[in-house]
Amino acid sequence: MRTSQILDEIREVNLSYLLLAQQMLREDRVAAMYRLGIDEDIADILIKLTNSQVLKMAGSNMLLCRFRFDDSLIAEILTSHKQDRALTQSHAAIIMAGQPAEKIS
Repeated sequence: MRTSQILDEIREVNLSYLLLAQQMLREDRVAAMYRLGIDEDIADILIKLTNSQVLKMAGSNMLLCRFRFDDSLIAEILTSHKQDRALTQSHAAIIMAGQPAEKIS
C-alpha cells in the first residue's frame, strides 16, 4: 500500500470517527463519553466543531482515535470466543470503565 493510499485511509477513518462521535454526543452525551473514553473537555470541543473544522481535523495525517486499551487482558477478553459474548463484553466494559478518560494535554 502506497503512502498516499494510507493517508487517504487515515483521513477517511478520522472523518467517520469525528462524525460518529458528534452524533453520539448529541444523542446521549454521558453514554457517548463513556463509549468514546473521553472527558467533558473533549466532549465540549467535539460537539462544537463546525463542518469545516471537522474536515480540517479529519485531514490530519495522524489517527484521531485510538484503542482504549493497552492491556493484553482486555484484548484477550474482547477476542475470546470461548465464553458468552455478552458476558465477555460486559467484563471488558467494567475493566475499561475503571480507566481514566482521555485528557487534553
